[in-house]
Amino acid sequence: MIRRPLRRSLRHLKRLHGCMVVQGFNSHGKPLRDLLLSVVSSSSGREINMDYANKVFAQIAVPDLFMWNTMLQGFARSSHPMRAFSVYSRMLRANVSPDVYTFLFLLKASSKSSAAAAGAQFHAVCTKLGFDSDAFVRNSLINFHASCGDLTVAMALFDGPARRDVVARTAVIRGHATRGDLTVARQLFDESPCRDVVSWNIMIAAYSARGEMDKAREMFDAATDRDVISWNTMIAGYVQRGLHGHAMEVYEEMRAEGWQPDEATIVSLLSSCSLSGSLDLGQRIHYSILESSSSRAGLSLLLNNALIGMYAKCGRIDKALEMFERMSERDVWTWNSVIGGLAFHGRIAQSITLFEQMRATKVLPNDITFVAVLSACSHGGMVDEGRRYFSLMRNEYRIEPNIKHVGCVADMLGRAGFLAEAFEIVESMKVEGSGIVWRSLLGACRVHGDIELAEYARRKIIEMHEDSSGDYVLLSNVYASTGKWRCVEAVRRSMDQKGLRKAAGHTLV
Repeated sequence: MIRRPLRRSLRHLKRLHGCMVVQGFNSHGKPLRDLLLSVVSSSSGREINMDYANKVFAQIAVPDLFMWNTMLQGFARSSHPMRAFSVYSRMLRANVSPDVYTFLFLLKASSKSSAAAAGAQFHAVCTKLGFDSDAFVRNSLINFHASCGDLTVAMALFDGPARRDVVARTAVIRGHATRGDLTVARQLFDESPCRDVVSWNIMIAAYSARGEMDKAREMFDAATDRDVISWNTMIAGYVQRGLHGHAMEVYEEMRAEGWQPDEATIVSLLSSCSLSGSLDLGQRIHYSILESSSSRAGLSLLLNNALIGMYAKCGRIDKALEMFERMSERDVWTWNSVIGGLAFHGRIAQSITLFEQMRATKVLPNDITFVAVLSACSHGGMVDEGRRYFSLMRNEYRIEPNIKHVGCVADMLGRAGFLAEAFEIVESMKVEGSGIVWRSLLGACRVHGDIELAEYARRKIIEMHEDSSGDYVLLSNVYASTGKWRCVEAVRRSMDQKGLRKAAGHTLV
C-alpha cells in the first residue's frame, strides 16, 4: 500500500490510514508498520507529525523492535528529542531488547538535547552489551561526548581505529572548536589525512565565531571542497562583525562561481542590508527572489520576515506593512518586526493597535515584542499604557523584565517627570547593565531639575564602577540648571582630580 514513504505528505498518509480503517487493515501488522515508517519519514522534525506517529503506534498491539526504533528515530530528529527517552523506557517495560540502531538514535537524541547525563548512561549500557565495538556506535559515542559530554572520553574513544575515520575526526574537531579550543581543533584538522567539506566548514565557522575573519577567509580560500554552507558561513561571519562590504563581496564571488544562494544566504544578506541601511541593495535582492523559480510557490515565512525587517529598518515602513498584510502565515517575529518598525518611525498609535491585534489572534508575544511596545509608549508619552503593558508582561505572560524593558519604562517615566516611580522600579529590578538606566535617569533629573535624585543616581553609577566624564557633566548641568554654581565648581574639580576630560563633540556626515 505504501511503497515510497519519503514521498508521501502527511495529508496523503492520513487518507491512506482512513482507507486502512475502512477496509479492515487497521489491525494488520505490516500495513501499520509501513504507515508508521512513512509518517516518521515525513516528519522532518515537525512535532505535529510525531504526535500523529504516536497515535498510529498506539494502535499496534505488539510493536516489534523495528517499530520501537522507528519511533526513537523520529523523536531524535524532532524539535523535542528528549521524548525519545520515554519511548525507550516504555520499550524496556515491554521486554523488548535494544539493538545497535536503538543506541544510535538515543545517542543522537542525547547530543541534540545536550542531555549529558542520559548520554553517559546510554554509553554504559552500550559497553555492557558490547555494542561499543561497532564502528557506527563508536562514532555516535564520539560525537555525543564531543558535542556535550566529556571531551576527554571522546578523545580516548578517538585514539585507535577511529583516527582513520573521517566522521570521528570531524566530530572531535567540532567538539574542540565549539568549546573554544581552536589550537587543538586546528592541530587535528591539519593532521587529517582526508578533509571533507564538513571539517572545512567547522574550521571556517570556528574562526568566524571568534571574530577572526582573516583566518576564516584564509581557510575558506584554502578549502579544496566547498558547498553553499561554506559561502553562507563567510557571509554571516562578516555580517555579524559589521563588515557588510565584505559580505557583499563574498556574495558576488559566490554568484560569479555559479553557486545558487539558498534561504540562509538571502536572510544573511537582508540582515546586512538592515544593519547598514542599504535599501537599494535590499530591494534588488527582493526582486531577484521574486524572479527566481524557487519563489513561484510563494516566499517562506523566514524570507518574508527578513524582508519585512529590512524594509522597516531601512525607512520603508509602508512597504513592510504592505508585505505584512499580504502574508497568510505570521509568527511572533513577523508581528515584532512591524510593531517595532512602526514605533521606530514614530507611528505610535498604529504600533499599539497592531499589538492589540496580535493579542486578539492569540499569537503569544515574547520579550522582544514588549521591548517594542514599551519603547513606543516611552516615545509617545503614553505613561498609563506603558504601566499597563509592563504589568501585563509580568503578570499575564510571565515574562521577566530584562535591562531593555526596565530601561524603556524608566525612560518613559523619567520623560514624564515621574522620577520617584522610575527610581523605585529600577531599584526593585536587579538587572545587569543597569548603569545605562541610571545614566538615563540622571539625564531626566537634569531636565526636571531634581538635585537629590540626580546625586542618588550618580552614587549608584559610581557603585557600579562605571565612571565616565559624561556622568559628571550631567550632574554639573543639574546643578547649573538650579543655579548651584559652587556645586558645579566642585564637580569640575572632582573631574580634574580623577583625570577625566569631557569628550569633544563631533558631527557625522
